[in-house]
Amino acid sequence: MTEIKPILVTGGAGFIGSNFVLDWIETESSPVINLDKLTYAGNPLTLASLENNPRYTFVHGDICDGELVADLLERHRPQAIVHFAAESHVDRSILGPEAFLKTNIDGTFQLLRGALAFYRTLEGEEKENFRFHHVSTDEVFGTLKTEDPAFHEETPYAPNSPYAASKAASDHLVRAWHHTYGLPTLMTNCSNNYGPYHFPEKLIPLMITHALEGKPLPVYGDGLQVRDWLYVKDHCSAIRTVLANGTVGETYNIGGCNQRTNLEVVTFLCELLDELVPKSAFRPHRQLIRFVTDRPGHDRRYAIDARKVERELGWKPAESFETGLRKTVEWYLANKTWTENVTSGVYKQWIEKNYGFRKAEL
Repeated sequence: MTEIKPILVTGGAGFIGSNFVLDWIETESSPVINLDKLTYAGNPLTLASLENNPRYTFVHGDICDGELVADLLERHRPQAIVHFAAESHVDRSILGPEAFLKTNIDGTFQLLRGALAFYRTLEGEEKENFRFHHVSTDEVFGTLKTEDPAFHEETPYAPNSPYAASKAASDHLVRAWHHTYGLPTLMTNCSNNYGPYHFPEKLIPLMITHALEGKPLPVYGDGLQVRDWLYVKDHCSAIRTVLANGTVGETYNIGGCNQRTNLEVVTFLCELLDELVPKSAFRPHRQLIRFVTDRPGHDRRYAIDARKVERELGWKPAESFETGLRKTVEWYLANKTWTENVTSGVYKQWIEKNYGFRKAEL
């Protein structure tokens, strides 16, 4: 009987990574090795259901540790690496960019170096089937004007924040390792994700948690910044599709086909909460909206053209923004303990230690 090789997932305790691990264990047969540093945004509670699952192995470690990466590859001999691990919050990258450069650039380099060395030891079918899948963002493309077409795979890179610049650099490294060394890479650039287990420093979970507590809902500038919203479970299915059938060396844009202004998102959230929490003392929740000073260099619009992945691989999102956001709000209402745990004193201490500012300033 042929041994089923595992996949190595980096950052699998984070938002998208943990959703992917859960999705993979549910839908695929191969095991998962999850390498995660467990910064404040990495939450092992999300994966508690897998604690005794023989197909799941957690490794507490840093992708910047080249020796650890090499050891894991040698011991587990994965069929693929799916690379999520990244510092990802734009506001924090503006105030503390060093961690973003280290993790997103040097960490990706260490993974690529380890993956290439491992790949060169493979033979036959194992070598033919091995893949390095790099998960990236639409923010590497910069910003769009209202009349501009959506980002496509050939859109020139023009990152505007330290976070976006660090991800752009990692994308270029992945491309170089394929073209220079022949490493079989795949890359996906996704639009804004939302859904269960989203850390409440990002727009949607922050607005939900604030509204439930009657706190102000801070909206940057005029609130008319546009984002293309992608339900995280749709993103997971897209990654599985690309990993299984994508052409080596190619990039695929993954989007939800749901462009909304930030103000529209927050307003719709308020309407859902009015409906789903009818006894709330803070209804109508939209009265909590407050416009605050815009952040430096705030990109005006992102939009993803996802026609390539649909045309070539047959993938398209299953959720509309309305259905996905309703599922998201319902999940947060049913899992308040999870939110309380991830916004505990440990989170606040980590933020202050590593970035020198408090959560209220995010």
